[in-house]
Amino acid sequence: MRHLFALLIVAVTIFAGAASGATGSGLRGLVTRGPIMPVCMVDQPCDEPAANVRLVFLRTGVVVSRVRTSATGWYRVALAPGRYAVRLPGKPALGRIVKPQTARVLRGRYSRVDFSIDTGIR
Repeated sequence: MRHLFALLIVAVTIFAGAASGATGSGLRGLVTRGPIMPVCMVDQPCDEPAANVRLVFLRTGVVVSRVRTSATGWYRVALAPGRYAVRLPGKPALGRIVKPQTARVLRGRYSRVDFSIDTGIR
């Protein structure tokens, strides 16, 4: 009987973790910024990785999480399943707008979503 009770506790714990999204869900990807020069030329990149940039994730207008990109522009953030607005901190302005501005997190997986920041250089 004691073994059955222990097995039941383990099963409930595993089920509760899976139901709460503990299996791991969120977003990952590359953040770039550009253009990095007024005139883009053939064979020269017109954008670059956005190093050490902070992304803010909101759900129903409430900040849920923040993440900083690596030195090479990559990020990974754990989020519960659902749809999120994505912003840069501070007031929206030229060079401070990230696209896409929304992202969807699927249950049980890290979806790749790459973001770009328009620098406003023209």
